[in-house]
Amino acid sequence: MATASTPDVFRKQRADAPPGFLACEAAGLRWLGDAGPDAVPVVRVLDVGPGHLDLERLVPAVPTPTHARELGRRLAHLHDAGAEAFGVTPPGWDGDGYFGPLDEPLPMPAGRHDRWGEFLAERRLEPMRALLSERGRLSRTLAGDLDRLAARLRSGDLDDDDVPARVHGDLWSGNVVWTASGAVLVDPAAHGGHRESDLAMLALFGLPGLADVVAGYGEVHPLRPRAADRMSLHQLYPVGMHAVLFGDPYVARTEAIAARWARG
Repeated sequence: MATASTPDVFRKQRADAPPGFLACEAAGLRWLGDAGPDAVPVVRVLDVGPGHLDLERLVPAVPTPTHARELGRRLAHLHDAGAEAFGVTPPGWDGDGYFGPLDEPLPMPAGRHDRWGEFLAERRLEPMRALLSERGRLSRTLAGDLDRLAARLRSGDLDDDDVPARVHGDLWSGNVVWTASGAVLVDPAAHGGHRESDLAMLALFGLPGLADVVAGYGEVHPLRPRAADRMSLHQLYPVGMHAVLFGDPYVARTEAIAARWARG
């Protein structure tokens, strides 16, 4: 993936991008950007074509605790904008989404599910299991634990009554750009998902001021009890996909999380 920029435009370009890869990202940015004036800002799409995506150029700045708390509040408003179902992709995009580094984006299957557990089992964990197997990174123990966890998810054992949220979908700390006016989100894998998944991704690789983000989030939409305990469940898919792409130490971490939730 090559990038170029002018004083006002940041261009992402890749001649051999998977079909629709950049159009999918643009659709996700527009959908997140339509969440309302109180939602966290996302980078603005200026133009998109088969091999390029033009975005507004952002000027990074040092974040403050006030910025972090405001990110939490605005992220809650983004999630509260909702989605039609778990697994749906943004309007204007009908295919699967993408997850992974820019030089090797992997399909992130779309779907339409009323229950989060069923969605996680069928559209995330089972495709991830298949990829781990293809790359020789699926032990017999991990295979069994993923199967048991998928069955537990399908049964509804880990469901709650929360409705589908409008989630960024790849909200690790590198996709939060701090500017002088606060946080702006970039590079989404937007879909209808569970609100705790975005927060778990922020924690996965460490976001400065995360405690302030969570506190601000709770001011707008209090989280269910024991949300911190469920964080690893929401991290299983991104950790597992890192195991697909990079192998150890992510394989060992995937095994630990799967065992925790399959046997718990």
